[in-house]
Amino acid sequence: MNEGELGVGEAPRTGSGRPVRPWSAATVGLLAVFLGGLNISLIVIALPTIRDVFDLSPSGQQWLVSGYFLTFGLTLVPAGRFGDQRGRRNILVAGVMVFVVASMVSGFAPSGKWLIIARLAQGVGVGVALPQVFGTVQRMFSPRDRGRPLGLLAVGVSTSRLAGPILGGALVTLGGEQGWRWIFLINVPLGAVVAVFGWRLFPVAERGKRPDLDLIGALLLICGLGLLWLMQGEQWPGLLRWLLLPAGLATLVAFFYWERSYARRGEPIFNLGLFRIRSFALGAFIATFYFAGYEAIYYLVSEYLQQGLGHDELVAGIALMPLALGTALGSVAAGAKAGRIGRPLIAAGLACGAVGLAMLLIADLFLPDPRSPHAATLPLLLAGLGGGLVTAGVGGGLVIAPNQTLALAHVPPAQGGSAGGMLQTGQRFGGGFGVAVVGTALFTSLDRTGDWLLAFRIPLAVIICFFVIAFAAVLIDLVTRSRSW
Repeated sequence: MNEGELGVGEAPRTGSGRPVRPWSAATVGLLAVFLGGLNISLIVIALPTIRDVFDLSPSGQQWLVSGYFLTFGLTLVPAGRFGDQRGRRNILVAGVMVFVVASMVSGFAPSGKWLIIARLAQGVGVGVALPQVFGTVQRMFSPRDRGRPLGLLAVGVSTSRLAGPILGGALVTLGGEQGWRWIFLINVPLGAVVAVFGWRLFPVAERGKRPDLDLIGALLLICGLGLLWLMQGEQWPGLLRWLLLPAGLATLVAFFYWERSYARRGEPIFNLGLFRIRSFALGAFIATFYFAGYEAIYYLVSEYLQQGLGHDELVAGIALMPLALGTALGSVAAGAKAGRIGRPLIAAGLACGAVGLAMLLIADLFLPDPRSPHAATLPLLLAGLGGGLVTAGVGGGLVIAPNQTLALAHVPPAQGGSAGGMLQTGQRFGGGFGVAVVGTALFTSLDRTGDWLLAFRIPLAVIICFFVIAFAAVLIDLVTRSRSW
């Protein structure tokens, strides 16, 4: 690490007064990212069982999945900025402990309402913790060296998706009626490990005057994004649901003007000038639409296998392994090459993801109808799914880490937490939006046709469209850059 390159003075130190070791801090970050990703894939696998136990409505199911994304996404930017200003260790540990407590409540939840509330609290905890990880990487590594630690974090995400379906399927299948509770309780020891190592190895706040916190800006941003997110809920009456759109947009406009005004006298919760950095703005756009598709794949395939074809949770977990495995392999290959190859690597990844899903769509045309006894033949089923999913997964590995690296390349280290938080907000907002849209398309098709094959193909085409939108943005950027040269 070259502190002069980072534009900072004294090297960050741990609570014991020792200089922070960049790769030790990045490893703690890997564990935190793994924990956050694990609890996305676990709930997707266990959702059918939880739905039956608590007789959840479609709206309740959506809140269990998308609600985690909601609170996760809403806390990212404020938590990232507070970490920039007040030091990242304490905020990381506080977020992890909130997550641990919420996981205990989830594991012992007596009703669906309690489970949803605890699930929302889980999202808050992860949303507070993760920006500290990306802010620390931004602070500890120079721009040309960030590709490898960000690739490591991407491997943490993909590994959690690889382990989550298998672990979730095994816990639910072997645990009987109460097996679903263990997908939450397993977070308690894992979270405690992250908290202990985070306390020992993460940087503490630097001494000096602490700037005022932009609490009004944080509140406006949370309310604006929250109102837009709530539009996805089916529980709102038609007129009220559409009134949420102008209310959310008006709140975000107020946030924009407040931040411009606050910047003249202090440090805003988010520096809007970061969106004038072309690489950052494009990275946020790509992250939003890519994760809208990526998160929806897990949800759609799990529902299709369990509800459409009647397989259990463990089979669903095994079938989803190629997607996570492909993402891990792609992340390892892309992490060190992001700075050298740049946007073409991301374009190749998005194209690979779309092609992989198109392969899945074509393979599905040749699979037996769900009413056929051959639909239960696992080798045929897993072979049909595996090829497309592993191709889509490799594409994801070529997108996630390089996009993070390039998006943050020109962001000042002092704003790394809030910038990383905004990127993560785009990912989480996109993920929740994608799950909501794909879920709506799936069950609307089922209500109209009662045919799981047709119902599976339509939302899969929607996911491909998300990838194509992100690909078009990268392509436009490459073309306009080449013309400017």
